[in-house]
Amino acid sequence: MSAPRLLAFAAALVLLAACETTGGPPAPPNSAPPSATVFRPGDFSWSAVPGKGRIEGHLAYRRSDQRYTCAGAAVILTPETPWTRRRMSILYKSPTYAALPIAEVRARTPSEPDEDYSGFIRRAVCSPADTFSFAKLPDGAWYAITIAKPLGGGGPNLAIMRRVETRNGRTINLAL
Repeated sequence: MSAPRLLAFAAALVLLAACETTGGPPAPPNSAPPSATVFRPGDFSWSAVPGKGRIEGHLAYRRSDQRYTCAGAAVILTPETPWTRRRMSILYKSPTYAALPIAEVRARTPSEPDEDYSGFIRRAVCSPADTFSFAKLPDGAWYAITIAKPLGGGGPNLAIMRRVETRNGRTINLAL
């Protein structure tokens, strides 16, 4: 190889080495891993995208021979993030399922909300037949929560929470 060609080749290698990146493009703002202790709206962004999933739910809860109803009550669907999973563990003493007296759950609720994540919550109303549904859900894990009242009295009102996952645009049948 001639000296000018060798010099051009060496210069090209130096230029290529200078262009090499070591960590990819700069990280966008709020790209830290999801946090269990800090509310970050970006952790919820997956849940705001419309999907093809659906939840068809009904209240099936009984305590001994006491039936419960959610007729007319709100049913909320909260996206699971590490932050909401921690919150469910605090409020309901479980990240998967609970049926607890409302007074107990309220007693564990922080006096000042950590952050307002209501914009990420989906809402439905429980029908007189104790059914509810959510549509256009992206794939992911959610918490379905409602208030159940004993039919004819005879027991405390309960907060019922259950974790559910939507996958592949399917309809999930959920019993609370």
